[in-house]
Amino acid sequence: MTATDRAVELTREAAKAADDKKASNIVALDVTSAMPLTDVFVIASASNERQVVAIADAIEESLHGLGSKAIGREGHREGRWVLLNFNDIIVHVMHDEERAYYDLERLYKDCPVVSLA
Repeated sequence: MTATDRAVELTREAAKAADDKKASNIVALDVTSAMPLTDVFVIASASNERQVVAIADAIEESLHGLGSKAIGREGHREGRWVLLNFNDIIVHVMHDEERAYYDLERLYKDCPVVSLA
């Protein structure tokens, strides 16, 4: 099983919004085979808490424009790791230090990468 077309559309829009706010190291993983709750993890980094929050806000606003509202939002106040659950995709906006420590890409290394082109 692979990610739905809708999930890929949301993934690319989230990645674009993150890139517009200068997120670094943006990666999308098709987690359909590893996780029954969602299709894609989008992971992006930022070097400070304000940028983490700005990226998360931009992603929420951008996906809202496509008719997708976050059903869950965690970590916004702290600004170290913001998790946005859009059902079809889950977005992780992480401070560089948290990203290096938790290394989600290693945990999901067997999952295929979704092209962000």
